[in-house]
Amino acid sequence: MITLPRLMLAALLLVGGYTFVVAPRVAAETGPAVRWETKRVEPRPTFTPGPSPSRQVTFPPAGKAFFGVFTSRGPADLTEYDGFAAAAGKQPQVMMFAQGWAVAKTFDRQPFDRITNRGMLPMLAWEPWNFRSESKQDRQRGEQPDYKLSKITGGAYDPYVKAWAEGIKNLGYPVAIRFAHEMNGYWYPWCESANGNRKGDYVAAWRHVHDLFRDAGARNVIWVWSPNVAYDGSPPLQQLYPGDAYVDWVGLSGYYGTGGLEAYQTFDQIYRKTLTEVRNISKRPVVVTEVAATDAAGRKAEWITDLLKTLPKHPEIIGFLWYESVKETDWRIAATPAASKAFAAGIAQPYFTATYSPDMVPRTAARSTP
Repeated sequence: MITLPRLMLAALLLVGGYTFVVAPRVAAETGPAVRWETKRVEPRPTFTPGPSPSRQVTFPPAGKAFFGVFTSRGPADLTEYDGFAAAAGKQPQVMMFAQGWAVAKTFDRQPFDRITNRGMLPMLAWEPWNFRSESKQDRQRGEQPDYKLSKITGGAYDPYVKAWAEGIKNLGYPVAIRFAHEMNGYWYPWCESANGNRKGDYVAAWRHVHDLFRDAGARNVIWVWSPNVAYDGSPPLQQLYPGDAYVDWVGLSGYYGTGGLEAYQTFDQIYRKTLTEVRNISKRPVVVTEVAATDAAGRKAEWITDLLKTLPKHPEIIGFLWYESVKETDWRIAATPAASKAFAAGIAQPYFTATYSPDMVPRTAARSTP
């Protein structure tokens, strides 16, 4: 005979059976990724509505410049970031991290949330290649036929790009995208002088990706077009520039101490020619998206001091990002007390007192007055 006590006992056994038999099986079948999400998921940023459009503040404000950081591990491992902030004596306003298309196959908002939750603008170095299979030789590392520019323009990666456009749109805060950087080189598959690409292919691919984001309604993107500083034999930037309608910031990469630049050169000596070329093709402001210095000759601190004295003399440059990592050499400011001291002293200038908030709008004019 079925009685109420027996029904209650059966229900308890059923719940207990799920808890101790079914639930462990589900966890085992879905794997550690589910547990990783549960333990490490970042809280989504929440923002107080900013001022009305007529009163919005630009980032960086007129008469100021920001400083940022680029590390090899990005927000996945903040060790290098923490060392940089400690050496600088204050927090940067921008953090850049890299994602290769072949590895970051699905959109994940967590890296962006981690950066934004720390009060910084996320900048994504978005790279259409498989960096895990790159050759160690510059002339060969750009040969990846799967990532020819014509394939991007032809729509082979449209589903992928559209998925990221939707993901970034749904973040609800600004993101800078540095797409296919250093295109005037020969060491990446998206360079026109590599991988069977042809003249005009880069601009077509850039505009295609940009338009897919526009069509998806991803209006929260700051588009950063970022060539390498000019070198002997590099192509003219005019043929690679998508146009001001497709670009918000012009980024530049240049180091003291990379191949061919081992002799001491000041910031102006490294950047002057390219800044002049940019001035002739674009009205957009400039961001130094990668910069660092070697200490091989013991002049790293001297170079940092020169950098931070020189930048305020270039009102078209609205910010810079230091590469705080060990790669070809130890580029970190945290590597030595002298470099840390020089950097901290330089960014203590009022010129580098910009602050960031997600309700700011990016400054998109090359020059502004305080």
